[in-house]
Amino acid sequence: MRTILLTIISLLALTASGQEAVPRDTSFTLHSAYKKIERKYPYARPVSQSTPGGITKIPYVVYRHFDSTEYGARDLHVDIFRADSIKGLLPVVIMIHGGGWNSGDRSLQYPLAAGLARHGYVAIPVEYRLTPEARYPAGLHDIKAAVRWVKQHGADYGIDTARIALSGCSAGGQLAALAGITNGSQRHEGAMQTDETPAKVSAVVCIDGITTFVSDYNLADVYERREKHHGQLPVNALWLGGMPDEANENWQEASAINWVTPASPPVCFINSDLPRYRDGRDEIRPLLEEAGVYTEIHSVNSPIHPFWLFYPWYNSTVAHAADFLDRVLKK
Repeated sequence: MRTILLTIISLLALTASGQEAVPRDTSFTLHSAYKKIERKYPYARPVSQSTPGGITKIPYVVYRHFDSTEYGARDLHVDIFRADSIKGLLPVVIMIHGGGWNSGDRSLQYPLAAGLARHGYVAIPVEYRLTPEARYPAGLHDIKAAVRWVKQHGADYGIDTARIALSGCSAGGQLAALAGITNGSQRHEGAMQTDETPAKVSAVVCIDGITTFVSDYNLADVYERREKHHGQLPVNALWLGGMPDEANENWQEASAINWVTPASPPVCFINSDLPRYRDGRDEIRPLLEEAGVYTEIHSVNSPIHPFWLFYPWYNSTVAHAADFLDRVLKK
Protein backbone atom coordinates (compact mmCIF):
# COMPACT_ATOMS: atom_id res chain seq x y z
CA MET A 1 0.00 0.00 0.00
CA ARG A 2 2.77 2.43 0.88
CA THR A 3 4.42 1.72 -2.48
CA ILE A 4 1.16 2.62 -4.21
CA LEU A 5 0.93 5.84 -2.24
CA LEU A 6 4.46 6.79 -3.11
CA THR A 7 3.78 6.40 -6.79
CA ILE A 8 1.03 9.02 -6.66
CA ILE A 9 2.97 11.64 -4.75
CA SER A 10 3.33 14.60 -7.08
CA LEU A 11 5.29 17.82 -7.01
CA LEU A 12 2.96 20.78 -7.54
CA ALA A 13 4.44 24.18 -8.35
CA LEU A 14 2.65 26.77 -6.22
CA THR A 15 3.25 29.56 -8.71
CA ALA A 16 0.48 31.79 -7.38
CA SER A 17 2.51 32.55 -4.27
CA GLY A 18 5.94 32.24 -5.84
CA GLN A 19 6.77 29.13 -3.86
CA GLU A 20 8.99 26.31 -4.98
CA ALA A 21 7.46 22.89 -5.55
CA VAL A 22 6.50 21.02 -2.39
CA PRO A 23 5.70 17.29 -2.26
CA ARG A 24 2.04 16.36 -2.24
CA ASP A 25 0.25 13.06 -1.87
CA THR A 26 -2.98 13.49 -3.82
CA SER A 27 -4.52 10.10 -3.03
CA PHE A 28 -7.30 11.34 -0.72
CA THR A 29 -9.98 13.45 -2.40
CA LEU A 30 -13.76 13.56 -2.39
CA HIS A 31 -13.71 11.63 -5.67
CA SER A 32 -11.41 8.89 -4.37
CA ALA A 33 -13.46 8.56 -1.18
CA TYR A 34 -16.66 8.20 -3.21
CA LYS A 35 -15.17 5.58 -5.51
CA LYS A 36 -14.38 3.41 -2.50
CA ILE A 37 -17.96 3.37 -1.24
CA GLU A 38 -20.29 3.89 -4.22
CA ARG A 39 -20.98 0.23 -4.97
CA LYS A 40 -21.47 -0.96 -1.41
CA TYR A 41 -23.39 2.13 -0.30
CA PRO A 42 -25.25 3.38 -3.40
CA TYR A 43 -27.44 5.63 -1.26
CA ALA A 44 -24.41 7.75 -0.26
CA ARG A 45 -24.19 10.99 -2.25
CA PRO A 46 -21.23 13.39 -2.21
CA VAL A 47 -21.79 16.87 -0.83
CA SER A 48 -20.78 19.62 -3.25
CA GLN A 49 -17.56 21.46 -2.48
CA SER A 50 -18.82 24.55 -4.34
CA THR A 51 -19.64 27.64 -2.30
CA PRO A 52 -23.45 27.90 -2.01
CA GLY A 53 -25.43 31.08 -2.48
CA GLY A 54 -25.55 33.40 0.49
CA ILE A 55 -22.07 32.40 1.62
CA THR A 56 -18.98 34.45 0.85
CA LYS A 57 -15.64 32.67 0.60
CA ILE A 58 -12.40 34.62 0.86
CA PRO A 59 -9.74 32.25 -0.55
CA TYR A 60 -5.98 31.94 -0.22
CA VAL A 61 -5.42 34.15 2.81
CA VAL A 62 -1.85 33.72 4.07
CA TYR A 63 -1.72 32.96 7.78
CA ARG A 64 1.88 31.76 8.08
CA HIS A 65 5.02 32.51 6.10
CA PHE A 66 8.42 30.83 6.16
CA ASP A 67 11.28 32.77 4.61
CA SER A 68 13.28 29.62 4.03
CA THR A 69 12.37 25.94 3.95
CA GLU A 70 13.71 22.89 2.15
CA TYR A 71 11.39 23.96 -0.69
CA GLY A 72 12.16 27.67 -0.63
CA ALA A 73 9.88 30.37 0.75
CA ARG A 74 6.62 28.86 1.94
CA ASP A 75 3.17 30.32 2.60
CA LEU A 76 0.34 28.50 4.36
CA HIS A 77 -3.22 29.54 3.59
CA VAL A 78 -6.74 29.58 4.96
CA ASP A 79 -10.09 30.17 3.27
CA ILE A 80 -12.72 32.16 5.15
CA PHE A 81 -16.45 31.36 4.91
CA ARG A 82 -19.17 33.67 6.23
CA ALA A 83 -22.91 33.98 5.71
CA ASP A 84 -23.81 37.24 3.96
CA SER A 85 -26.95 37.79 6.02
CA ILE A 86 -25.42 37.55 9.49
CA LYS A 87 -23.85 40.76 10.75
CA GLY A 88 -21.60 41.68 13.66
CA LEU A 89 -18.69 39.87 15.25
CA LEU A 90 -19.14 36.10 15.03
CA PRO A 91 -17.44 33.14 16.70
CA VAL A 92 -15.01 31.24 14.51
CA VAL A 93 -14.29 27.58 13.78
CA ILE A 94 -10.84 26.70 12.43
CA MET A 95 -11.33 23.51 10.42
CA ILE A 96 -8.72 20.78 9.86
CA HIS A 97 -8.98 18.24 7.04
CA GLY A 98 -8.13 14.55 7.24
CA GLY A 99 -6.05 12.24 5.08
CA GLY A 100 -3.84 10.29 7.45
CA TRP A 101 -1.57 13.31 8.12
CA ASN A 102 -0.28 12.49 4.64
CA SER A 103 -2.85 13.52 2.03
CA GLY A 104 -5.95 15.66 1.52
CA ASP A 105 -6.32 19.43 1.47
CA ARG A 106 -8.51 22.11 3.00
CA SER A 107 -11.14 21.87 0.22
CA LEU A 108 -12.34 18.70 1.96
CA GLN A 109 -13.68 20.97 4.71
CA TYR A 110 -15.62 23.29 2.40
CA PRO A 111 -19.02 21.55 2.78
CA LEU A 112 -18.84 21.60 6.59
CA ALA A 113 -17.55 25.17 6.49
CA ALA A 114 -20.55 26.29 4.44
CA GLY A 115 -22.89 24.45 6.81
CA LEU A 116 -21.41 26.06 9.92
CA ALA A 117 -21.39 29.48 8.24
CA ARG A 118 -25.17 29.18 7.79
CA HIS A 119 -25.42 28.60 11.55
CA GLY A 120 -23.70 31.89 12.35
CA TYR A 121 -20.02 30.98 12.45
CA VAL A 122 -17.05 32.22 10.51
CA ALA A 123 -15.58 28.94 9.25
CA ILE A 124 -11.91 28.73 8.29
CA PRO A 125 -10.52 25.61 6.57
CA VAL A 126 -6.77 25.61 7.12
CA GLU A 127 -3.77 24.32 5.18
CA TYR A 128 -1.11 22.59 7.25
CA ARG A 129 2.09 20.72 6.45
CA LEU A 130 1.66 17.01 5.79
CA THR A 131 4.08 14.09 6.06
CA PRO A 132 5.56 14.35 2.53
CA GLU A 133 6.69 17.87 3.44
CA ALA A 134 7.26 17.80 7.19
CA ARG A 135 6.61 15.32 9.99
CA TYR A 136 5.23 15.84 13.49
CA PRO A 137 5.14 18.32 15.17
CA ALA A 138 5.09 20.63 12.11
CA GLY A 139 1.37 20.18 11.42
CA LEU A 140 0.44 20.72 15.07
CA HIS A 141 2.52 23.89 15.19
CA ASP A 142 0.79 25.12 12.02
CA ILE A 143 -2.62 24.70 13.68
CA LYS A 144 -1.43 26.55 16.76
CA ALA A 145 -0.09 29.31 14.48
CA ALA A 146 -3.48 29.52 12.74
CA VAL A 147 -5.17 30.11 16.10
CA ARG A 148 -2.68 32.85 16.93
CA TRP A 149 -3.25 34.43 13.50
CA VAL A 150 -7.01 34.51 14.13
CA LYS A 151 -6.40 36.16 17.49
CA GLN A 152 -4.33 38.88 15.79
CA HIS A 153 -6.26 39.38 12.55
CA GLY A 154 -9.72 37.95 13.10
CA ALA A 155 -11.38 41.28 13.79
CA ASP A 156 -10.54 42.28 10.20
CA TYR A 157 -12.91 39.52 9.06
CA GLY A 158 -15.74 40.12 11.53
CA ILE A 159 -14.54 37.50 14.01
CA ASP A 160 -15.01 37.62 17.76
CA THR A 161 -11.49 36.56 18.72
CA ALA A 162 -12.59 35.61 22.23
CA ARG A 163 -14.68 32.74 20.79
CA ILE A 164 -12.41 30.40 18.81
CA ALA A 165 -13.13 26.72 18.20
CA LEU A 166 -11.23 23.96 16.44
CA SER A 167 -12.91 21.29 14.34
CA GLY A 168 -11.30 18.40 12.51
CA CYS A 169 -12.11 15.18 10.68
CA SER A 170 -10.14 11.92 11.01
CA ALA A 171 -6.46 12.94 11.21
CA GLY A 172 -7.76 16.49 11.44
CA GLY A 173 -9.91 15.46 14.38
CA GLN A 174 -6.84 14.08 16.12
CA LEU A 175 -5.06 17.39 15.51
CA ALA A 176 -8.04 19.45 16.66
CA ALA A 177 -8.27 17.47 19.88
CA LEU A 178 -4.53 17.67 20.50
CA ALA A 179 -4.25 21.38 19.72
CA GLY A 180 -7.23 22.21 21.90
CA ILE A 181 -6.71 19.89 24.83
CA THR A 182 -3.12 21.17 25.15
CA ASN A 183 -4.29 24.73 25.88
CA GLY A 184 -1.46 26.28 27.89
CA SER A 185 1.13 23.58 27.12
CA GLN A 186 4.29 25.33 26.01
CA ARG A 187 5.87 22.15 24.65
CA HIS A 188 3.04 21.85 22.11
CA GLU A 189 2.90 25.52 21.12
CA GLY A 190 5.73 25.83 18.60
CA ALA A 191 7.65 29.00 17.80
CA MET A 192 5.88 32.25 18.68
CA GLN A 193 6.57 35.83 17.69
CA THR A 194 7.09 38.30 20.53
CA ASP A 195 3.74 39.97 19.83
CA GLU A 196 1.73 36.73 19.88
CA THR A 197 -0.27 35.16 22.66
CA PRO A 198 -0.63 31.38 23.16
CA ALA A 199 -3.09 29.51 20.97
CA LYS A 200 -5.89 29.03 23.48
CA VAL A 201 -9.26 27.88 22.10
CA SER A 202 -12.71 27.64 23.66
CA ALA A 203 -14.09 24.45 22.07
CA VAL A 204 -13.14 21.38 20.03
CA VAL A 205 -15.20 19.27 17.63
CA CYS A 206 -13.47 15.93 16.99
CA ILE A 207 -15.05 14.07 14.07
CA ASP A 208 -13.93 10.44 13.90
CA GLY A 209 -10.47 11.35 15.17
CA ILE A 210 -8.44 9.44 17.73
CA THR A 211 -7.16 10.91 20.99
CA THR A 212 -4.42 8.40 21.66
CA PHE A 213 -1.65 6.76 19.68
CA VAL A 214 -0.54 4.62 22.62
CA SER A 215 -3.57 2.46 23.36
CA ASP A 216 -3.05 -1.29 23.30
CA TYR A 217 -5.12 -1.43 20.11
CA ASN A 218 -3.14 1.27 18.30
CA LEU A 219 0.24 -0.10 19.30
CA ALA A 220 -0.65 -3.63 18.22
CA ASP A 221 -2.20 -2.35 14.99
CA VAL A 222 0.84 -0.38 13.85
CA TYR A 223 3.17 -3.39 14.19
CA GLU A 224 0.66 -5.65 12.42
CA ARG A 225 0.36 -3.20 9.55
CA ARG A 226 4.12 -2.91 9.17
CA GLU A 227 4.45 -6.69 9.03
CA LYS A 228 1.57 -7.00 6.57
CA HIS A 229 3.20 -4.47 4.26
CA HIS A 230 6.67 -5.99 4.43
CA GLY A 231 8.32 -3.41 6.65
CA GLN A 232 6.77 -0.28 5.15
CA LEU A 233 5.80 2.23 7.83
CA PRO A 234 2.08 2.88 8.37
CA VAL A 235 0.96 6.49 7.99
CA ASN A 236 0.89 7.21 11.72
CA ALA A 237 4.45 5.97 12.13
CA LEU A 238 5.57 7.99 9.11
CA TRP A 239 4.06 11.15 10.58
CA LEU A 240 5.41 10.54 14.07
CA GLY A 241 8.94 9.86 12.87
CA GLY A 242 9.16 6.12 13.44
CA MET A 243 7.61 3.14 15.16
CA PRO A 244 6.66 3.44 18.85
CA ASP A 245 9.94 1.88 20.01
CA GLU A 246 11.87 4.36 17.84
CA ALA A 247 9.93 7.60 18.44
CA ASN A 248 8.15 6.98 21.74
CA GLU A 249 8.35 10.62 22.82
CA ASN A 250 6.40 11.73 19.75
CA TRP A 251 3.83 8.95 20.16
CA GLN A 252 3.24 10.08 23.74
CA GLU A 253 3.35 13.82 23.02
CA ALA A 254 0.85 13.56 20.15
CA SER A 255 -1.68 11.64 22.29
CA ALA A 256 -4.21 14.15 23.60
CA ILE A 257 -5.24 11.74 26.34
CA ASN A 258 -1.92 12.46 28.09
CA TRP A 259 -2.48 16.24 28.32
CA VAL A 260 -5.87 16.85 29.90
CA THR A 261 -5.94 19.77 32.36
CA PRO A 262 -8.64 22.14 33.65
CA ALA A 263 -7.47 24.52 30.88
CA SER A 264 -8.64 22.07 28.21
CA PRO A 265 -11.77 23.27 26.36
CA PRO A 266 -15.14 21.52 25.97
CA VAL A 267 -14.98 18.69 23.45
CA CYS A 268 -17.66 17.24 21.17
CA PHE A 269 -17.04 13.81 19.64
CA ILE A 270 -18.98 12.93 16.48
CA ASN A 271 -18.40 9.36 15.34
CA SER A 272 -19.13 6.69 12.77
CA ASP A 273 -19.85 3.09 13.71
CA LEU A 274 -16.17 2.13 13.22
CA PRO A 275 -14.42 1.61 16.59
CA ARG A 276 -10.87 2.29 15.38
CA TYR A 277 -11.71 5.95 14.71
CA ARG A 278 -12.78 6.62 18.26
CA ASP A 279 -9.69 5.14 19.90
CA GLY A 280 -9.18 6.88 23.23
CA ARG A 281 -12.57 8.62 23.24
CA ASP A 282 -14.16 6.61 26.03
CA GLU A 283 -10.96 6.75 28.08
CA ILE A 284 -10.36 10.49 27.73
CA ARG A 285 -13.91 11.51 28.49
CA PRO A 286 -13.81 10.74 32.24
CA LEU A 287 -10.43 12.49 32.45
CA LEU A 288 -11.95 15.61 30.89
CA GLU A 289 -14.97 15.46 33.16
CA GLU A 290 -12.76 14.99 36.24
CA ALA A 291 -10.93 18.15 35.17
CA GLY A 292 -14.26 19.99 34.97
CA VAL A 293 -14.34 19.99 31.15
CA TYR A 294 -17.70 19.53 29.41
CA THR A 295 -17.98 16.78 26.78
CA GLU A 296 -20.55 15.41 24.36
CA ILE A 297 -20.67 12.25 22.24
CA HIS A 298 -22.80 11.80 19.13
CA SER A 299 -23.08 8.99 16.60
CA VAL A 300 -24.30 9.54 13.05
CA ASN A 301 -24.82 5.77 12.58
CA SER A 302 -22.57 5.61 9.54
CA PRO A 303 -20.83 2.43 8.32
CA ILE A 304 -18.21 4.53 6.51
CA HIS A 305 -15.41 6.65 7.90
CA PRO A 306 -15.52 9.91 5.85
CA PHE A 307 -19.25 10.32 6.49
CA TRP A 308 -19.06 14.12 6.73
CA LEU A 309 -18.43 14.25 2.96
CA PHE A 310 -21.67 12.47 2.08
CA TYR A 311 -25.41 12.56 2.41
CA PRO A 312 -27.28 11.23 4.37
CA TRP A 313 -24.78 11.90 7.19
CA TYR A 314 -23.66 15.44 6.31
CA ASN A 315 -26.69 17.25 7.71
CA SER A 316 -26.61 15.50 11.08
CA THR A 317 -22.86 16.15 11.35
CA VAL A 318 -23.41 19.87 10.82
CA ALA A 319 -26.33 19.87 13.24
CA HIS A 320 -24.42 18.12 16.05
CA ALA A 321 -21.41 20.41 15.62
CA ALA A 322 -23.49 23.59 15.46
CA ASP A 323 -25.66 22.64 18.44
CA PHE A 324 -22.57 21.93 20.55
CA LEU A 325 -20.84 25.14 19.50
CA ASP A 326 -24.01 27.12 20.23
CA ARG A 327 -24.05 25.65 23.75
CA VAL A 328 -20.44 26.45 24.58
CA LEU A 329 -19.69 29.58 22.51
CA LYS A 330 -23.00 31.43 22.43
CA LYS A 331 -24.17 30.93 26.00
